[in-house]
Amino acid sequence: MPLLNYYSQTKMAKGEAFGYKTAILHLAPYDLSIKNVCPKASPECAAACLNTSGRGQMGSVQRARINKTNLFWENKNAFLQQLSQEIETLKKRARSQGFKFAVRLNGTSDLPWHKFKVDGGGTLQELHPDVQFYEYTKVLNYLDHNHKNLNVTFSDSGRNDSDIDKAIAKGVNVAVVFQDKLPKTWKGRRVINGDKHDLRFKDPGGVIVGLVAKGQGRKISNKFIKAVA
Repeated sequence: MPLLNYYSQTKMAKGEAFGYKTAILHLAPYDLSIKNVCPKASPECAAACLNTSGRGQMGSVQRARINKTNLFWENKNAFLQQLSQEIETLKKRARSQGFKFAVRLNGTSDLPWHKFKVDGGGTLQELHPDVQFYEYTKVLNYLDHNHKNLNVTFSDSGRNDSDIDKAIAKGVNVAVVFQDKLPKTWKGRRVINGDKHDLRFKDPGGVIVGLVAKGQGRKISNKFIKAVA
């Protein structure tokens, strides 16, 4: 069972204009498997999760994500070894196609991949220093890492205003989901269109990364999905 999806279409493929091929890991979010993989998820963001967008609407895709997540919890070391091997294989494929390689491990989860050791050795970021890793997170202390090849964007949950203010004070970009359109500013920061591509390490600093709700989130307006007047 492959762990990573190597995209040739969709938003991830838009990174090709920047010279990057991207792979993403999708697990079963929140508490849809044997254990919660989103420790700071709010009920509002769980209800609007992009897990159901695109191919995520298919039952076979949901079952695969649950199986991958259960494998992670049941045999974390084997999971990390396979993940490391896939990163190396896909990096070589990207290079053979004339691209650099980027990986987003928390596609539909919020786990501290930057802390997990592969077979008692280095982290994935340490084992693959020539790969660009990037994440979205709602866990404030994930912002404090020492990996030069890891970019982390903080995310609004609808209930973490205090942590958002701390992230902004650190100069970290913050991702916010809006219902139908993006405002020009939010919390005094310029809002950029985060749907143009997914390469968050290419974003300018000091901005709000605006995202339009997807999947079942398009029908919801709550603390997590902001309505724009």
